[in-house]
Amino acid sequence: MSEIQELLKDIDTLKKNLNELIEKKNFNLQDSEIIKASQELNIAISKYNDLIVKKL
Repeated sequence: MSEIQELLKDIDTLKKNLNELIEKKNFNLQDSEIIKASQELNIAISKYNDLIVKKL
């Protein structure tokens, strides 16, 4: 599996986890766990974007 494909898989997993956590925390978007999960997703998306730019 290529690095891009792995990142996409990770992004999908992080996104699902974030959505589940948001529901679990009753949509309290200021909860520290939700913020941490969101930041992890943002890091993965940034890495994906960097890889795409390098390949262009």
